[in-house]
Amino acid sequence: MFGAVLAMLWATHNSGDHVVQTDVQAANKADTRPGPYVDEDGARRPGWIQAMAGHVGGYTAVQVAGLVALRAVGIRPTLGSTVAAVTWSAATHAILDRRTPVTAVLRRVGAPRFAALTSPICGGYLADQALHHAALTISALLLARGSRPTPTGGSHQR
Repeated sequence: MFGAVLAMLWATHNSGDHVVQTDVQAANKADTRPGPYVDEDGARRPGWIQAMAGHVGGYTAVQVAGLVALRAVGIRPTLGSTVAAVTWSAATHAILDRRTPVTAVLRRVGAPRFAALTSPICGGYLADQALHHAALTISALLLARGSRPTPTGGSHQR
């Protein structure tokens, strides 16, 4: 059960983080301005709170849809474990996507150059994804612990 739950969380993470997220959300979720503003080109921007709320809302909707789909293969997490796992995932996702926590972790472990690396790979992005995956693993543990398999066909023996 744990493997199926983790696989679904990773798949929905990738869809929610890379496909559903809009360019405006990606560009503004780590901004320093919390509320709407007009940029130097006269374009109206949402500020980080609205951008992050939109991103995490879409991300969470994709994740919940994936968890509901698990029912088709007989995995039925309890409501309590689902709420705990999805809340953990959404909260940690929002914290990590502010970007400064990821940079702080990299600096703390002695990797400030990796945090600043943009070519040939983006160190901050890779660390961001690694930390998201760690958080998703905790969500999967919460879900697997609170899941019960659905009987497959036939009658129950008591």
